[in-house]
Amino acid sequence: MQKRLPFILLIWAIADIYFFQAVKTLTPNNFILIAYWCLDLLLVAGFVSLVRFRNTRMIAWLMALALLTLIPKIFALPVLLIEDITRLFRGFPSREVWVSELALVIAAIPFAGLLYGMSGGRHHYKVHRITLKFKDLPDAFHGFTLTQLSDIHAGSFTNKKGVEKGVAMVNKQKSDVILFTGDLVNNAASEMEPWIGTFAKLAAPMGKYSVLGNHDYGDYGQWESKEVKAANLARLKEVHKEIGFKLLLDQSVQIERGGQKIALIGVENWGKGSFAKYGSLTRATTNVAAEEFKILMSHDPSHWEAKSLEYKKHINLALAGHTHGMQFGIELFGFQWSPVKYVYPQWAGLYEKNGKYLYVNRGFGFIGFKGRIGIWPEITVITLKKG
Repeated sequence: MQKRLPFILLIWAIADIYFFQAVKTLTPNNFILIAYWCLDLLLVAGFVSLVRFRNTRMIAWLMALALLTLIPKIFALPVLLIEDITRLFRGFPSREVWVSELALVIAAIPFAGLLYGMSGGRHHYKVHRITLKFKDLPDAFHGFTLTQLSDIHAGSFTNKKGVEKGVAMVNKQKSDVILFTGDLVNNAASEMEPWIGTFAKLAAPMGKYSVLGNHDYGDYGQWESKEVKAANLARLKEVHKEIGFKLLLDQSVQIERGGQKIALIGVENWGKGSFAKYGSLTRATTNVAAEEFKILMSHDPSHWEAKSLEYKKHINLALAGHTHGMQFGIELFGFQWSPVKYVYPQWAGLYEKNGKYLYVNRGFGFIGFKGRIGIWPEITVITLKKG
């Protein structure tokens, strides 16, 4: 945060100064003009204070307010910039009122989108259905269905009806198994306490399985001692059990159907760069035969290219989450874009290399920004077929 803050403030200042010209053109009211800058100064002061005080709720609200003030201005900048270019060749006359009005209209569109994203967008659940064919899938598993959830982030929830709607949608899929790929909480196990009953309603006839994500270890909080942090993780593991999840900690289980079996593998979090590398695929597959059909649950999609893609024991299908699609982007008519794609090559949806698949779930919840825009919360339903 500290390293990025000067760059963020620079972009903010440029957008503010430019957009202020449009506001000033449309109104001479000093109260409005002073309030314009007071709001921004308060937000900047809030972000600067985060360098010293890390408060999750404060971060969420500041990020939401910052996006509401910054993104609409960025959208309006091209209009004002084009006018300035023309003014350069016209001896810099006064700004045209109609241009400033157009800039405000354009800014209003993303502003409305952001407002929806912070209200209805965070519970605008979308079911993504895909069918995958495998030559080595056991015959008994032809038509086998799994529902994947990821990144619940219970500490961010405030709307019980919204969350219950998502849980009901999951059960409506009637999949054989439910697989959760990590980040049950933002940091503390206590965040999940109010939601245990809600998520315990998740039902699947052949079981519910889970792994841990980077946020589940409590690495982003301040703890009184190592013992308190360890107790938090121990409690979180109990919560998985209370919800009905079988938590896989570098372990594998066999799922049996019609006298045949497939291997379900779960690793602890393993991420590239500065993210923790707790997991061991080698340890998790100790009891898995090389010829078995395998489904891997691994929270961070970077684990796929770094480890599982070329792993000596063929991994047929890997399931991940983590990116949230940055909770912001565009998905229309097959076109996908989000800023997170410049960090994670595999950031949302299905990927394939050499007959091996990775599916990256966009996440059920949200963190940081209190909403979603364009990248909606996801319930994934995957059907396996022989072929």
